[in-house]
Amino acid sequence: MKYFFKPFMPFILVFILLGCNQQKSETEQKITGPTRAEIKKEGDKFQLYVGGEPFYIKGAGLEFGDIPALARNGGNSFRTWRTNNGERSGKEVLDEAYENGLYVTMGLDVERERHGFNYDNKAAVAVQFEKIKAEVLEFKDHPALIIWAIGNELNLRATNPKVWDAVNDLSKMIHEVDPNHLTTTTLAGISKELVDEIKLRAPDLDLLSIQMYADIVNLPKYIKETGWEGPYIVTEWGATGHWEVETTEWGAPIENNSTVKAEFYLERYKTAIEPYKDQCLGSYVFLWGQKQERTPTWYGIFMENGNETESVDVMHYIWKNEWPANRSPRLIEFELDGKTAYDDVFLSSNKHYEAVVEIEDAEGDEIKYLWDIKPESTDLGDGGDFESTPESLNGLINGEGSSIDLTAPSIAGAYRLFIYVDDGHGNTAHANIPFFVN
Repeated sequence: MKYFFKPFMPFILVFILLGCNQQKSETEQKITGPTRAEIKKEGDKFQLYVGGEPFYIKGAGLEFGDIPALARNGGNSFRTWRTNNGERSGKEVLDEAYENGLYVTMGLDVERERHGFNYDNKAAVAVQFEKIKAEVLEFKDHPALIIWAIGNELNLRATNPKVWDAVNDLSKMIHEVDPNHLTTTTLAGISKELVDEIKLRAPDLDLLSIQMYADIVNLPKYIKETGWEGPYIVTEWGATGHWEVETTEWGAPIENNSTVKAEFYLERYKTAIEPYKDQCLGSYVFLWGQKQERTPTWYGIFMENGNETESVDVMHYIWKNEWPANRSPRLIEFELDGKTAYDDVFLSSNKHYEAVVEIEDAEGDEIKYLWDIKPESTDLGDGGDFESTPESLNGLINGEGSSIDLTAPSIAGAYRLFIYVDDGHGNTAHANIPFFVN
């Protein structure tokens, strides 16, 4: 038999290679062709349709985050802030979305006045128009795409209304070259003056997108007050903003711990988003990933190592109507020198102080505690702009477990003590206490 097969081996290899090429061709064929997204008004209700089927957005803001985890936890869509994020191309992001059964609201990075762009400069606006048109033409036929988000928070600290003329021109261009997808723009908050300006200058948009944090509980009231009667989505919501919290005596914003955040996520969704499906087509929680903004833990619902926080548990429950099998640890109490973050903790340099954390874990998992000290962040961005993460200070933590001895830094100034509680199953609870060294 070996002599019989030998002469035919090259032919067998050719057939195998042809089969692989054919399979690859079929895969590529499978992901070509756009998916149509449209909004229909049915009685008093707006309904989003994707591929001819009713669709309610259960999504997250996701730039560099875990796409398979989003699908696994019950999400059906994510939004980006740009087509190419510097690490992955737009096609790579869309392809992975498609592979995981997710649809994408893709951001188009429109220049912001607060970064120095002048919308009175017609030449600069024209250059931007052509750049964005090229991006639209590149990705418009991908089946994972459903909505184009033209710019992000273009109203934030902006005074020139011509930005909305540019947005309208981009929306009209998109509808001309890409009749299958919807257009929106994301707004930092909402007001009647802003909505009136958009109605006047950017009527081509299919829907509005609104971004709010603690104040989102008032969004239904604001929508009514502005007179906006069209459809909308919430493209950022989640943790209480650093501008919305109490501050220490030295001006450090006090961050909610991961358990308090999770409780707010559930309350805010149930209060401001879920009951308003007649006009609200869904939402994108912020942020399905991790970032430094005031602290490394403020807005991301994942840790830098990929662990999930209790807020991911909440989104799993919201999207799947059931809690995950293994829950994240919950924080009960966290004190430094017998004080909480709200007590203005002042320490003396080089002195020793006790820090204690109390947690509970539903499954009784073996808990690992990680303590960290960082200087207060001074590289502060605006509107989510890049911030660098302060370096940790070593050699100041003595002991391990739920109680440690902290040596106050020798240099006077503002710091934070962080606690991370890991259950060994990919879940982490976290908190921090700002303190000031005299």
